[in-house]
Amino acid sequence: MASALHVLKRLVLGRPVRSDRLRETLLPKRLALPIFASDPLSSVTYATQEILLILSLGGLALLHLTPWVALAVVVLLAVVVASYWQVVHAYPSGGGSYEVVARNLGRDPSLVVAAALMVDYVMTVAVSVAAGVDNLVSAVPALYPQRVWISLVVVVLLMAVNLRGIRESGRAFAAPTYLFVAAIGLTVAVGLGQVAAGHPPVAESAGWGIRPEQVDVTGLALIFLLLRAFSSGCTALTGVEAISNGVPAFRPPKDVNAGRTMIIMGILAIGLFSGVTALAMISGVRVANNPCDLIGFPADCHSTGQRTVIAQIAGAVFGVNSVLFFVVQAGATLILLLAANTAFNGFPMLGSLLAQRRYLPRQLHTRGDRLAHSNGIVVLGLIAIVLIAAFEGSVTGLIQLYIIGVFTSFTLSQVGMVKHWNHLLATGDAAHRARYHRSRLVNAVGAVLTATVLGVVLITKFTHGAYLVVIAIPLLYLLMRAIHRHYGDVRRELEPEADGMTLPSRVHAVVLVSTLHKPTLRALAFARANRPDTLTALTVNVDEADTQLLRSEWERHGIGVPLKVVDSPYREITRPAIDYIKRIRREGPRDLVCVYIPEYVVGHWWENLLHNQSSLRLSWRLRFEPGVLVVSVPWQLDSSHLRDVDRIHHVPGHTRRGITPPTP
Repeated sequence: MASALHVLKRLVLGRPVRSDRLRETLLPKRLALPIFASDPLSSVTYATQEILLILSLGGLALLHLTPWVALAVVVLLAVVVASYWQVVHAYPSGGGSYEVVARNLGRDPSLVVAAALMVDYVMTVAVSVAAGVDNLVSAVPALYPQRVWISLVVVVLLMAVNLRGIRESGRAFAAPTYLFVAAIGLTVAVGLGQVAAGHPPVAESAGWGIRPEQVDVTGLALIFLLLRAFSSGCTALTGVEAISNGVPAFRPPKDVNAGRTMIIMGILAIGLFSGVTALAMISGVRVANNPCDLIGFPADCHSTGQRTVIAQIAGAVFGVNSVLFFVVQAGATLILLLAANTAFNGFPMLGSLLAQRRYLPRQLHTRGDRLAHSNGIVVLGLIAIVLIAAFEGSVTGLIQLYIIGVFTSFTLSQVGMVKHWNHLLATGDAAHRARYHRSRLVNAVGAVLTATVLGVVLITKFTHGAYLVVIAIPLLYLLMRAIHRHYGDVRRELEPEADGMTLPSRVHAVVLVSTLHKPTLRALAFARANRPDTLTALTVNVDEADTQLLRSEWERHGIGVPLKVVDSPYREITRPAIDYIKRIRREGPRDLVCVYIPEYVVGHWWENLLHNQSSLRLSWRLRFEPGVLVVSVPWQLDSSHLRDVDRIHHVPGHTRRGITPPTP
């Protein structure tokens, strides 16, 4: 079974990579763009749709406000991209928002940011995969009933690809990302060309009506609905910070390459989002949260989903059954499914940094066989699977939880950068003061805008599910504080005493005996070789006949070690043995008791069920006794030769897991 698992692992992950080849996994810009920018680019497929879905609550009357809402999103996106470009150059060691806040605002705000980012990364996976499957269903409606299972399978596949390493995932995701950019870019260019030629595209839903959920929306109600639409459109900003988190993954010069990638990502995201929104308005796209609210919807609204905005635009420009329509849908589906890759790179890196600083379990800092942070990848994937299953793959339901974490980290990061520039203005080179002032202004504007959006999101989405994130972020913050406190307590507890190491007064060796056989004799020999002050063989009297037989065998072989028999009226082995060892400790509190336990080494997993059960229970219980040392004395049965260590292929990571390579 073990070899089968090893073969499966190698098929999924590939060959292990040596630690000294970490530099070879660093990314050029052409691979870094699809890895770190797939999330903000993919939001082009649903950001416009989310704006239209909210405005459609008022029927057709409010759809003319879509361009103004989209313009506000574009302005905010440009400011945030400029702000994080400065973060990349100011903090090239990575960590992004967390690192900025930790250095400038202190520990507690940085942990809030870390918690918000972790929530954001989890939601990125869940929302991106669910939205990608929705686009797939738009092209192949027959798959609608299986959309949840398809989403779960996609998450598992993404985990497997990322476990193979950053560079491998970059190669796998480069083509779909560039296909999406080319497909949407072509759609926008052709669509606007048709408008210029006097033949604007017409969406399949252009003639439909929308049954309003809110009638006569004016005054404060109108402002509230516009703010809600704006907050939904701000999903276009998700993932913008990923490049600043992953600067260490770039080739040198890291900050320069990361900064250029950030600019390219911003230009593409703004251009594609603006183009899609313009074509949606020109072609007359109509969407609603519930297809049954669409007046004129041609299919059964209870069993059939409506096409996405991207699908309707592609159908209007190229024709629903054209090759280019399916190319656009393929690109949109792939970019959404693979946009989760941004989180699969950002979450493990952030988790590794937090684990290194003792805010998360140390296992998240360890690199796997392919030099990826494997444990972080697996944890992220499993949580995303639970969320997708819980919300039944609903993008509308999941997206309500999405951007609170994003804008929490945005806001605190911008405030931290303002403090960073203030420090440089007070202590830095006077020749650069003008640049520092400009940079501070950019971050100050970004802080005000993102804080405003955060407030809007909290107000407009709180009752729609966002309260779950408001609960999750403080819980994660408290968990990280508790983990850090635990590590600190353990470190202080384990610090050496000022007067050095105290040697035990005496050493008592106790060999546990059930039968007189070769393993028992080996344990007695090992114990005697260590020259203890006292040596005792201990057996528990569970069956009187067996105990008498052991005594007679002990005398017949002339074992020169006293055999101590303790009674067990309730036929229990562990408690009487523990009580005897405790008595030794009470008589000499400064003494050390070494308990030698013979154990069988077997070659098959099922043999463990037949042997060593009593010794395992006893050794586990003895670990909690102070002043007691448990020594396992192995006896290799013939079946153990099937697992000869000389036959185990040593790979990187074995030493970390306790597997020692054979000596040549």
